Amino acid sequence: MAIKSTSPLSGLLRKSPFKPIQEHMRKVFSCVCLLPPLFDALYRNKQEQVADFADQIDRVETEADKLKSEFRLHMPKTLFLPVDRRDLLTLLRDQDALADNTEKISQILTSRIMVVPEEIKELLDELLEATMEISSEAKLMIEELDELVQVGFGGREYDKVIKMIAGVRRGEHNIDKILHKIKRKLFSIEDTLNPVSVMFWYQIIEHLGDISNQAENMSDRLLLFLSK
Repeated sequence: MAIKSTSPLSGLLRKSPFKPIQEHMRKVFSCVCLLPPLFDALYRNKQEQVADFADQIDRVETEADKLKSEFRLHMPKTLFLPVDRRDLLTLLRDQDALADNTEKISQILTSRIMVVPEEIKELLDELLEATMEISSEAKLMIEELDELVQVGFGGREYDKVIKMIAGVRRGEHNIDKILHKIKRKLFSIEDTLNPVSVMFWYQIIEHLGDISNQAENMSDRLLLFLSK
């Protein structure tokens, strides 16, 4: 006698392979949304609050990891999908990378006391804002997956998602320009800062940039879905 799975994700998969992907993305986005308050606490030199937000990020990232593992565990290899199974798993991996990079940033900010150089604050704010925007746009794209399937990856829904994909790509291009500016500014003041802190600031900036890169990867994956 077959034993039925008690996991709620297995039920979601029977209804739609995209429901768990969307659920995972919501959790990932919740993780990324903790970046602004984390940096706000850092700006105000509230180390206890920095640690508190870092703990929250760690918990949410762990929850996202559990959803990812459940999805992989309960996704039958024989499942008939409107898209390639490997492409779906790659999309899941790209989503997960957003939360991973968020956690890496929080770990740096709690591994040592970091002080934000005044010279990069404005650009850092700009980078954070752009990161939140592109993460939000990526989440909205994923929320449209079910609608796309219902209309056979065509019609007005297709045009809507194509515009979203174009928006994510523009956002990533804009973030690349901000990254270039903030790296140049940081390079210009390196001699006035603690060398170890400089190294960690470059890492933080790279991780923020990686979030936008993964969002663009997600848009490329959706474009692949639409082209098949």
